[in-house]
Parts: sequence; C-alpha cells; structure tokens
Amino acid sequence: MTYEEAKTYLADCNQYSGEFSVEPIRNLLSLLGNPQDQLTFVHIAGTNGKGSVLAYVSTVLKEAGYKVGRYISPTIFSYRERIQVNESYISREDLIRLTEKVKAAGDQLLAEGRQHPTMFEMETAIAFLYFVEQNCDLVVLEVGMGGRLDATNVIRNTTVAVLASISMDHMGFLGNTLGEIAKNKAGIIKPGTLVVSAKQEPEAEEVVKKVSEEKHATLSIVNPEEIKDVHYGYETQRFSYKNWKDIEISLAGTYQIKNAALALEAVEALRSLGYQLSEETVRKGMKEATWRGRFSVIHKDPVVVIDGAHNPAAATVLKESLETYFKGKNLYYIFGVFADKDYEKVIELTAPLAKQIVTVQTPNNPRALPAEELKKAVEKVNPNVKAAKSVAEAVEEVKAMTTKDDVVIVFGSLSFLSLADEAWNR
Repeated sequence: MTYEEAKTYLADCNQYSGEFSVEPIRNLLSLLGNPQDQLTFVHIAGTNGKGSVLAYVSTVLKEAGYKVGRYISPTIFSYRERIQVNESYISREDLIRLTEKVKAAGDQLLAEGRQHPTMFEMETAIAFLYFVEQNCDLVVLEVGMGGRLDATNVIRNTTVAVLASISMDHMGFLGNTLGEIAKNKAGIIKPGTLVVSAKQEPEAEEVVKKVSEEKHATLSIVNPEEIKDVHYGYETQRFSYKNWKDIEISLAGTYQIKNAALALEAVEALRSLGYQLSEETVRKGMKEATWRGRFSVIHKDPVVVIDGAHNPAAATVLKESLETYFKGKNLYYIFGVFADKDYEKVIELTAPLAKQIVTVQTPNNPRALPAEELKKAVEKVNPNVKAAKSVAEAVEEVKAMTTKDDVVIVFGSLSFLSLADEAWNR
C-alpha cells in the first residue's frame, strides 16, 4: 500500500456509513486490543473554538516537557495534520503501516457480517494506535461531530473534559434545539471527571450543569467578567484572566481571548490533578500556540487573512474581528461554503462590510455550493459580487483589484483555505 492508496482506501470507507453510533469503532478497537484504554485524554467538544483550545492546551503541555498527542479535524494543509505528537505530523510510513493494520480489522468485521467503520472511525483507531506506540503522556482529543455518539467518545480515561462554545450546527444529526445539541456535546463528560466550559447560552449552560451533576463531575465555567485589560491585535493580543496577568497570545481574532481563557481553565484543572505546569511554561505555551486557518494572516501589504467561518456563530465573531482590526479599510472577500450550511445567515452578517466579494466552489467536495449559486445569494445583500471558476482565478482577480492598504479575507469552508494560501503566496 502506498501513501496515496492509504488515503484513497480510508476515504472509500465512507461508503459504510450507517446509523450514527459508536458500536462500529468499539468493535474495531476491540479487535485492535483497545489501544485507547492505554491512553489519557483531554477531550474537547463544542461548535466553535475546539481547535484553538486544543492548540493552547497541547502547546502548554509540550512546553512543560510532556509528550502530547493531538487529534484534530478537519485538516487544512496536510492530511497527516490530523495526527500529531508534539506538533510533528505522523509520517507517511507510519500512516501506511497503521492503515494496513486497521484495514485487516475492518475486513474481519465485514467477514463476520458486522458494520464496517467509516473513514473518521478508521482514522481515530489509527490515531490511538500511533499515540500508544509513541508513549504519549497525554492526548488532546478533538471531537469530530457532537460528542455522545462521536467516534472519539469510546475513551474511558478522560482527565479533563472541555466544552467550547456551543451553537446551532449539524442539526440533522445532533438535535433541533440548542439544548438538544448541548446534551449531545456534553456526552463527553465522564463520571467524576473535571469539566471546564466556555460561558454558554442559558439553554446550553443549563444542560451542561445538569449533565455534570448527573455524572458527579466538577464543573468550572469561564467568567467573562474576569477577562480584563484586553489589547486586541491581528499579530499579538494580551489579556488578564483571574490570577493570570498580562497573558500574550499569537492567535488572532477577537474571539481568541475567550478561547484562551477557557484554555487557562483547562490548565488550572490539569494543575489540580498534579500536572507540573509552571507559570513560565503556561505563558510560553499560550504565546507559542498556533492554529493556522483560523483568522491567520498569510500575507502583508495587503493583509490577507484566511478563516474557517462557515456557520453563523463563527461569522458573528469574524464580523466582530473585522470591525475591530480593520475599521475604515477596504475589505475584499473570497468566499466559499458547503450547501448544507446556513450560508444565508453567514452572508447577512459578513457581506455588508465588503467592497467586493468573489465566490468560489470548494473543489472536489460533493457538499460544495456552486459559485454561481452562492453569488446569487450574496447579491441579495451586496451587489458587488462575482463568481470565479476556481480558487486560483479568485485569487488572481482579487490581487488585481487591491492595493497594499486593502485587506483580503478568504473564508467559509475550511477545505479550500490551503488552496487560497498556496495561490496567494506562490
């Protein structure tokens, strides 16, 4: 099996998707010796902010000398990005070898007439096997979708469960109300564990508190009123939270202050469990944390930002960041979304700020909304819009329109951001 064959095989596993259930991955992991039971986890769920919190927490732990596994999705710049140890991607050779191992187990399940796991379930099993081989001290694990029935929720050894901001998303799978979605995401809470949560909407917060009580889990919630002395900037930002004074972060976006405060709550929880995280280590880890593709500046003169704002909650904070950092500047958008997202609300929030918008269709994805269709939706809010035939064409068009004093925002689906990055900087 080559690297490309391994990726193709894993992608083909989505043909087996059936009922939303953890049973297929439980069966798969059982055949593989249950590697997840040899690992310890920080488990992160939520709608927006999961990845950023993962970046802060895992970088702090790495700076403290721990060997830290990272499991993230979706990925932007490399397929291997999803499985990392101390921020180094899994090698092609290890991915091939472990794919062959999980394939053998998947084939056995089929031969026994049992449900074959999906791509994400197979990838999750590969990650667990790899983290065991690498002797990780701790794995910071991002939920794929939801929580209760997500493939990652087969784990037992959760040290800290983290709930980032919860909003309406994946309604067809997770529920039709904020309370139902919160209950699904709070499904990662294990009995007796420590739980830290972002400040949620009242309906979601009530559910998080109730589930924590039922599981006899100790809950800490970020108190936004204790976030003080905030200094915004798209290159560095500073803030104080509780006893943490003048914390510096390099992740941009006004919302990152709240994500960083949630990460500090997780750090405090880990400290209470005996993890050796000195103040110096925490400060360095928070500053060094990176999370490319989430309000990331990829070019200057003009400033070009890529951001994965693909739902209304993310679009709200994108709008807030644009108004904070780039007031009075001419804004140019390159915008592409999936058809199953609430893109009309995203347009309503963001389109009025733009001088010109170029729409694109995310390539090689059946869920992508055609550029022309997206253009028609944008026109209802901002008439200054045109559709491009490709991401590369959109980049060239925007380059021709802008001067060094303008600002370009490439946003929407995460899946085309790497193409835009590549096209802009080549």
